[in-house]
Amino acid sequence: MLSINPSLKQIVQHQLEERGARSPEKPPRPVTTVKSKALHDLQFRATVEGHSFISDERESSGGCDAGPAPLRYFLAEEPKSARAFLKAIGHPEPLASLRIERLRDHAKDTESLLAPVRDGMDAGLLSEAGCPAVADPGADLVRLAHAAGLRVVPLAGPSSLLLALMASGLEGQRFAFHGYLPVKDAERARAIRDLEQRSRAARETQIFIETPYRNDAMMRALLSVCRPDTRLCVATDLTLQSETVTTRRIDAWRDAVPDLNRRPSVFLVLAG
Repeated sequence: MLSINPSLKQIVQHQLEERGARSPEKPPRPVTTVKSKALHDLQFRATVEGHSFISDERESSGGCDAGPAPLRYFLAEEPKSARAFLKAIGHPEPLASLRIERLRDHAKDTESLLAPVRDGMDAGLLSEAGCPAVADPGADLVRLAHAAGLRVVPLAGPSSLLLALMASGLEGQRFAFHGYLPVKDAERARAIRDLEQRSRAARETQIFIETPYRNDAMMRALLSVCRPDTRLCVATDLTLQSETVTTRRIDAWRDAVPDLNRRPSVFLVLAG
């Protein structure tokens, strides 16, 4: 029997229900903690128990344990929704005392976000709904942190890519993630054909995503381009109540085309 640990979202919702609070509408955001040089030996963990974002190991002075320290500096795609998330999971500090900055597009502006970290303040990188820096913003910030000699600690919550692969039944030893495929029909078809050939040659699962309102176009392209015996997994609304994960041969999908419009989905292909 396949046993999958409950997602972070389910744990958060359970604790919120126990407190009589309203569950968050969006799934919890994974966190990457960028460490300052001054506090390089602190081990932070994103957790729900203990009011989230606390360290389980603090630097001690004179033999006195300072106890857990919450993160107070966050870098996010959207500060407004990040603040709502931190409130929903019960950050132990007053929200007004937290500093939440928007991720920047330019390298110079992005580098300025690390100034507090260089001065000794740890920072948490929050993604809007995925994993930071994996088909999501944040890679430039992490690259600059490495260049500055800062410690980077990945703290991943649910990853739609790995959840989809886990539940797909496809090749899990060899797989590749390709992000977004081209939008134009001819280019998309060419990319799908190339991925199918690569999958067949290497016995490798090909994973990709699409903007939700273009999911139906992606599905039509897959059914049109792929060979009948190629297996396709479509993992939709992962971690939500409406979650579905289905793996079929292409010829079977043609008899039961789902409505994926505006439903976040991951597509996985394995050619025989």
